[in-house]
Amino acid sequence: MTEISELDLQNLRHLIGGFETTHCKMDAYAQQATDMEVKQFFQKSAQSAMQSKQQLMQFLQ
Repeated sequence: MTEISELDLQNLRHLIGGFETTHCKMDAYAQQATDMEVKQFFQKSAQSAMQSKQQLMQFLQ
């Protein structure tokens, strides 16, 4: 793997943090939702954010 620049590392860290925040918020919204469609929407959004975070984390391994 080629070396990642400091700027790229900072950008990855920022994106990973954003996806983590999004995951936490979507998960909290899903837990509070009473309508099943809304609940499922937030659950899928939380899952998508976590998958995106994990994909970005692979660049650091």
